[in-house]
Amino acid sequence: PLPPLPRPHPAKGIHKCRKMGQDIRNTVGNVPMEWYQDYPHIGYNLDGKKIFKPIRNKDELDEFLDKMENPDYWRTVHDKMTASDIRLTDEQVDLVHRLQKGQFGDVNFNEYEPSVDFFTNEVMIHPVTNRPQDKRSFIPSLIEKEKVSKLVHAIKMGWIKPRKPKETTPQYYDLWAKEDPNAILGRHKMHVPAPKMRLPGHEESYNPPPEYLLTEEERLVWEQQDAEDRKLPFLPQKHSCLRAVPAFSRFIHERFERCLDLYLCPRQRKMRVNVNPEDLIPKLPKPKDLQPFPTTMSLVYRGHTSLVRCISASPTGQWLVSGSDDFTVRFWEVNTGRCMKTLEVGGAVKSVAWNPNPAVCLVAVCFEHTVLLLNPSLGDRLVVSSTDQLITAYEPPEEDKEQAVTWALSEGLEHNKGHRLTLTHPKAVKQVVWHGKGDYLSSVMPDNSSNLQVLIHQVSKRRTQNPFRKNKGLVQCVSFHPLRPYFFVATQRYVRVYNLIKQELTKKLMTNCKWISSMAIHPGGDNLICGSYDCRLAWFDLDLSTKPYKMLRHHKKALRGVAYHRNYPLFASGADDGSVIVCHGMVYNDLLQNPLIVPVKVLKGHQITHDLGVLDVTFHPTQPWVFSSGADTTIRLFT
Repeated sequence: PLPPLPRPHPAKGIHKCRKMGQDIRNTVGNVPMEWYQDYPHIGYNLDGKKIFKPIRNKDELDEFLDKMENPDYWRTVHDKMTASDIRLTDEQVDLVHRLQKGQFGDVNFNEYEPSVDFFTNEVMIHPVTNRPQDKRSFIPSLIEKEKVSKLVHAIKMGWIKPRKPKETTPQYYDLWAKEDPNAILGRHKMHVPAPKMRLPGHEESYNPPPEYLLTEEERLVWEQQDAEDRKLPFLPQKHSCLRAVPAFSRFIHERFERCLDLYLCPRQRKMRVNVNPEDLIPKLPKPKDLQPFPTTMSLVYRGHTSLVRCISASPTGQWLVSGSDDFTVRFWEVNTGRCMKTLEVGGAVKSVAWNPNPAVCLVAVCFEHTVLLLNPSLGDRLVVSSTDQLITAYEPPEEDKEQAVTWALSEGLEHNKGHRLTLTHPKAVKQVVWHGKGDYLSSVMPDNSSNLQVLIHQVSKRRTQNPFRKNKGLVQCVSFHPLRPYFFVATQRYVRVYNLIKQELTKKLMTNCKWISSMAIHPGGDNLICGSYDCRLAWFDLDLSTKPYKMLRHHKKALRGVAYHRNYPLFASGADDGSVIVCHGMVYNDLLQNPLIVPVKVLKGHQITHDLGVLDVTFHPTQPWVFSSGADTTIRLFT
């Protein structure tokens, strides 16, 4: 609010102020001084001129210095009307003291004046009033009569009981009733009785058995020990008879110690919870009830001469493809273990992937800078021929766009070997993975300095696109969602989930691992497992949280591969300790029920070679069987 304008005071008011001895330099009247807070002045004087505030307000430091140095500080008062400090006179200080003591302000006032009797105790001739008495003062009241009759009726009916006479018999109190520790009202609610003293034993006898007496060495040791460390607080001694026993020198000292123990030693009742350790272990079903799952090693596929890095099963489950560091790709018949075909490629095979669409017979193989699409010509003749037709039916577009990858159709000798398309990449390819429909595939080229790490290829149109503009870290592996248009990208520590239609990041999963090695997505699409080189397996429930639902630390060494089964509630992990651990992972349709994870079997069989054990695991598409490839050049089938 604006500061009020000065009002000219009538002379009467001024004279009145002067009479009362007030300071009338500020004429704003009864106005709150806070209104002038933001203005340089604090009101107006008698002539209507502004009264300006002092230039500098006192801060805490000035106040403190004033308190220390100014001898009149105690009698200085701050006046809000003029914003100045006023020193009180002696008379004013006396007045304040008197008022604080509850005395009268005026010194000359006598509070003990003789009292004047206005009304005397003598009856005068003329009364104060001479009014005749009311009629109601000598006629019984009807209302009271009614009340009395009601009370009489209530007493007759027994509704109102007469007061009982007080009993005069003396009452006695038992002072010690509450002292009994066993009583319900024991001395305290939490009374803890003092610990009893130990009863004397043989060593305290005046004639103890000889084995209780200390030898000279033991006596020296006893004397050198601290009082707290000694087993006995005294030295056992032998006397010929009870008369020869002297008085115990430490008797009073010991009694005193006991008294101190009793009243200084804090005692507390600890509530002990009797927990059965069995109840703390989660109740998991027995593995016997969770069958079927692989338990025994049935077949060993031998033929490779170097470590087998990757395996993949055909969608029918009849064939298996494997890639090795011996520069070969081998095709096996699952049921017999027979090697159907061996193809030599120009480098160590890093990843193989069989097309998941049963109507297309294609296998993607990656080595060095190349991704090769092979037609192994195994199985149904019609599928093999229709796949070849699909590849040859491609018509190039009118205008060629520049792509990160060069596509080449294989001809002649290579075509006879089974090569169909060659995709030459600018960098070394580590992983290749198919989309569920079988037309798209993605390849990974780990490189921390570039945003060209993940490429998505469409086989029918022979086009390649780089979905990411920015580099979010070193990409380890990628995967397509089995049902929805989502794409999972695992870097060293995080898994990012992208929506391919909206082209945006949907989720970022924190794996709590140091270095992710592998990833698998549940066929239902709402759960995911990540293996890492720091021996952990993280299970994520995508609907629940971005942090792991469960962390499994069953392996002793780095995990190399993880896989889910397409139909059974099973998942497996292979690690450098040479073992494959199969777990039961049941995902319920009821959203309120969390997944049930139970480890059911440790499968051993692979030899550890050059500190490497199992390098890849994959499940059979229809049977509860698991394949594992190892550094010992073998592939093993557990059924």
